[in-house]
Amino acid sequence: MEYMSQEGYDKLVAELHQLEDVEYPKVKEALVEAREKGDLSENFEYHAAKREQAKLLSRIRFKQRVLEFARVIDTSRLSADTVGLLTKVDLTHMTTNTQVTYTIVSPHEANLQEKKISIKSPIAQALFGKKVGDIVEVHVPAGIQQFRIEKIQL
Repeated sequence: MEYMSQEGYDKLVAELHQLEDVEYPKVKEALVEAREKGDLSENFEYHAAKREQAKLLSRIRFKQRVLEFARVIDTSRLSADTVGLLTKVDLTHMTTNTQVTYTIVSPHEANLQEKKISIKSPIAQALFGKKVGDIVEVHVPAGIQQFRIEKIQL
């Protein structure tokens, strides 16, 4: 089961519709055009279109499967007492004394540019269940880093 925000769920539904209603018809059309060019055994365009179709069908099936097991979280039932899914956390890096803010989201909503990190990431795993004022040690590829939780909000 995949828990996610309403925004993430809606975005996933929109991506699936884009793939099914826009991308797939284009690939089917390219396949028909390539097939009309004759001998399929040496037809590069046909084989490329078949690979693209397989890749696209795989992406469509993956998104359908995610949506099948997706559950939208009711944010009104969440608490800002501890770090959890869909909480926004202000942290201070203990070594450099820099501040950073992350929102903990499902893996399908993660986007580092928007400061949304996956609940399965090392930082989120270390923060999960902690409270304001706690100092957390995070094991990352660069080594062990310490963060202090400054603020938790929904």
